[in-house]
Amino acid sequence: MNSLKLILKQNVIVSTGVASLGGYIIVIGTFLGIWPEIIFPDLTVWEINRLADVIAIVNLTALCCIIIGWYFIIKGDIKRHNRFMLASFGLILLFLVLYLTKVGGGGTKEFIGPVLVRYVYLIMLAIHIGLSIAAVPLVIYQIITGMTHSPTELLRLKYHRKIGRIGSTAWIVSLSLGVITYLMLNHIYEWRFIGG
Repeated sequence: MNSLKLILKQNVIVSTGVASLGGYIIVIGTFLGIWPEIIFPDLTVWEINRLADVIAIVNLTALCCIIIGWYFIIKGDIKRHNRFMLASFGLILLFLVLYLTKVGGGGTKEFIGPVLVRYVYLIMLAIHIGLSIAAVPLVIYQIITGMTHSPTELLRLKYHRKIGRIGSTAWIVSLSLGVITYLMLNHIYEWRFIGG
């Protein structure tokens, strides 16, 4: 076992906390405009819309990977479970890069559909964002333990299965709502562009 893997294995909670905090800082810094403008390209509204389309495809693919990975662990196929969960994590990281590029390089869009539908949209968006934020440490914990422990060791970990169920459920609901709100904002109702 290489030294980094051993350090992570011996410090799963600390590693999870550091990685989660780092992720939160990057996202909050982007929304607050703290990072230098040279990090993000200047995007046109057309480019922002295309990024939104790509982000939705990435999210939908990540959602499918999580569901398939969950299916495989229920069937006892640890190798395939591992592959699909790592693929979903990689897709979530790709989403994060694309999303921050979209926000930092251009801006966002505001939903301006009918009032009642707007409230439904905002509730779904709030749940999507809240679950995404809450799931970050759970997912990172699972990734670190999954990459540093053998299948036998994982079976002996007290909370691995429980945290996995909670984290996966949170991501499934969050990604599903993310795709639904994307469709509502970009393809079903009207929107207004808000510059970055």
